[in-house]
Amino acid sequence: MKKSSSAPHPTLPPNVSGVIPAFAQVADFGPARSEIGIGCLMPWLGKLYILNYVSHRKQTGTGTGLRVIDENFQMSRHPAGVDGTYANRFVHDQSSQLIIGPHVIDTKHKVRTVKELTEIRLCGTATHLTDPKNLVYMLGMEGELFELNVRTLKVKHLFDLTKELGTPGEMSCHFKDCYTEGGRLVVANNDYSEPDFLGKQTEGTLAEFDGVKWTVIERKPYVGLGGLGPYGNNIFATGWDRASAILKVFTGGDKKWTTYRLPKASHCWEHKWQTEWPRIRSTEHERLLMDHHGMFYELSPWAFGNRIWGIRPISTHLWVHGDFCSWKGMLIIGGDNTSHESGGNLQCAEPQSGLWFGKTDDLWKLGKPKGWGGPWWETPVKANEPSDPYLMTGFDQKCVHLSHDAKKPVAITIEVDALGHGKFHPWRTIDVAANASEVVTFPPGFSAHWVRVVANKSCNATAHFHYT
Repeated sequence: MKKSSSAPHPTLPPNVSGVIPAFAQVADFGPARSEIGIGCLMPWLGKLYILNYVSHRKQTGTGTGLRVIDENFQMSRHPAGVDGTYANRFVHDQSSQLIIGPHVIDTKHKVRTVKELTEIRLCGTATHLTDPKNLVYMLGMEGELFELNVRTLKVKHLFDLTKELGTPGEMSCHFKDCYTEGGRLVVANNDYSEPDFLGKQTEGTLAEFDGVKWTVIERKPYVGLGGLGPYGNNIFATGWDRASAILKVFTGGDKKWTTYRLPKASHCWEHKWQTEWPRIRSTEHERLLMDHHGMFYELSPWAFGNRIWGIRPISTHLWVHGDFCSWKGMLIIGGDNTSHESGGNLQCAEPQSGLWFGKTDDLWKLGKPKGWGGPWWETPVKANEPSDPYLMTGFDQKCVHLSHDAKKPVAITIEVDALGHGKFHPWRTIDVAANASEVVTFPPGFSAHWVRVVANKSCNATAHFHYT
């Protein structure tokens, strides 16, 4: 009788709270000492591809590159990997190729590198508007937009977006993502610093290209773009201003952009450099996971009646995630851990970042959803004109601070949308005296999908919600 034999099952290395030390990404000690963020995570034909980034191209660090975890959970550094700043990943369906950083990988794991793009801080890859079978768009953080032929690897420079969109130039503008849907290529630039907070400038940009001309949608910092293509035909864009986090949504039904406002879980995401790289990505079938301003959300790709309503906070965190994805039934998150910061952090020397392995539902075990923000922060408002809707569902204790600069009392009405379909009903009207403020505490258990405010006089007003 023949003896039966079975190969040992591959097992993951030991972990600490889901983080696997054996999979740590470690860069050279230096000089120059920089960071090693995990900019891209992509499952591809049984393997997990990991691509790193330094602060700014090869000027600020070495020892990054392309790493691969195979089917047996063994990690190796790919010889094709190059030092650089990369956070783009994309599957080109028509040619069955993975694009990650400046690398194009076929179904046999053959890696080709686009030399012309290795020095570009690649932050996004998107479907081409007119020739999606052969071409993709490649976006650089300094506003360089290229066309790449995924078969021949021929590169064509299309636009300098600093000129097309009037954004700041080299080493100042901070493009972060691009996405194509509804006959438009959308790009996000998250420029934001103290002058923006103080109202002295507005350098962030959300813009779209229809194949002929560029149109600026809004001059505010936007950082992440996503959707599920034909599953809804919608585009989700994450941004912020000093009043709140923002979710801007393009609905394919009416082909319009709508602004929704969300709480900020932390001010640690307020500067453009502190946003590496909040994502909107599918991690379970036909569902989106959104990381925005220190909070995870579940997000439906659909919009019914051209309104979104399937959004709910999951948890808060201080985690800097370069990317996350699903692989072998797990949720994988790549971090950007503390580093020397080119001399800015003298208590750290070795650039390194970790990988977390878990399940999507593990995110509910993190920090309780809480935050602050609102539709108005000393904002010029018109009489009887409702504010943007502000998220209310999924949070516990709630209050709102109301104030204005009018010389006479202003009546501010709080309206709620309990069903989430965009129809609001008055809940309470508060008379706010001149040079005064009012705090309204919502009853325990009170909630709705969305809340908004309306003033009966034109003035500069504040409506700031605190969810604790």
